[in-house]
Amino acid sequence: MSTMRTLHVGLRVSEPERSLAFYTAVGYRLVGTVEGTAHGSLTMLQLPGDDFVTIELVHDPARGAAGPGDGLNHLVIQVESVAETHADLAARGIEPGPIERPGGPAGPQTCWISDPDGYRIELVQWPDGHPDGLTRADFR
Repeated sequence: MSTMRTLHVGLRVSEPERSLAFYTAVGYRLVGTVEGTAHGSLTMLQLPGDDFVTIELVHDPARGAAGPGDGLNHLVIQVESVAETHADLAARGIEPGPIERPGGPAGPQTCWISDPDGYRIELVQWPDGHPDGLTRADFR
């Protein structure tokens, strides 16, 4: 099988300006927009440490209200420090949930935020020495 990788996630949004303000407050930057596609207008976002677009905001008023529905559960963003990110987001008017350690004291630190359409985003700080993402070792 040829090599594959995930490129980006497309999220339907109700109000593109409001969603863009939220995601730029989180730390994403606007890469570009594409108007008038068969899916609506597209806004491409990228985190400063990423080489490529990772989120595409899709606005199509003809499809009605946007939101998580029964499909998408959550997105995950790796951060260097959950505590610093938590404080920074709060200062920007985004209310993060409490900092947690779902894997116990030696596990990752996490907290949750929600975007204007209700999509949940988990912020994760891996413990020292952990790879940048989940691996088979996390499930043994």
